[in-house]
Amino acid sequence: MAKVGVVLSGSGVYDGSEIHEAVLTLYYLQKYGNETMIMAPNVEQAHVVNHLTGKVSEGEKRNVLVESARIARGAIVDIADVTAEDFDALVFPGGFGAAKNLTTFAFDGADCKINKDVLRLVKETVEAKKPLAAICIAPVILARVFKDSGIKTQITVGNDAGVAAAINSMGSEHIECPVKEAIVDTHHRIITSPAYMLAGSVAELAEGVKKTIQTLVGMLNENTAAG
Repeated sequence: MAKVGVVLSGSGVYDGSEIHEAVLTLYYLQKYGNETMIMAPNVEQAHVVNHLTGKVSEGEKRNVLVESARIARGAIVDIADVTAEDFDALVFPGGFGAAKNLTTFAFDGADCKINKDVLRLVKETVEAKKPLAAICIAPVILARVFKDSGIKTQITVGNDAGVAAAINSMGSEHIECPVKEAIVDTHHRIITSPAYMLAGSVAELAEGVKKTIQTLVGMLNENTAAG
């Protein structure tokens, strides 16, 4: 049984992990016979958004690891304590937390900063040639990791022109992709899919997440066969 790391960024689309994307990621990973290892950074959220009004709750503070534990039902670890040796593949569900808490892309665009442990773990995963997937806005994490590295990976967020331009300016190559499909960079073993960057329903979302996880599992099976 393969173990797949899943990196969360809080709980809730506007300031953390997109819950539908996170749950479907965990569902398909486990449905196809994999163990999951959920993790998040032990840092303060960039801000807290009232998901009823869509407005920032001034003065309120929440912790990314604590909020992510809601989705993980408490079974979660601090990403600082994880290395690529602890899993066989890595997945980033989307939600604005990926662009606010794991990186500062939502505020700084292509000049964004990135959480040091997220940076480290992605680099370790790629260096170990382990499969990696990112969903929705989360591919900007990969673009930031590979910025100025000489690695030019093909990734997607669907067809958002502004985000695509930022991805390209960081040195990766954005490829347009329909909601129910995924872009596969076979050389770097990276899979990305638009999810709620394009999806109009949970049903549409599920098709893209399913395709992403099926492709990831296929890469894991290739590893097993080669071993």
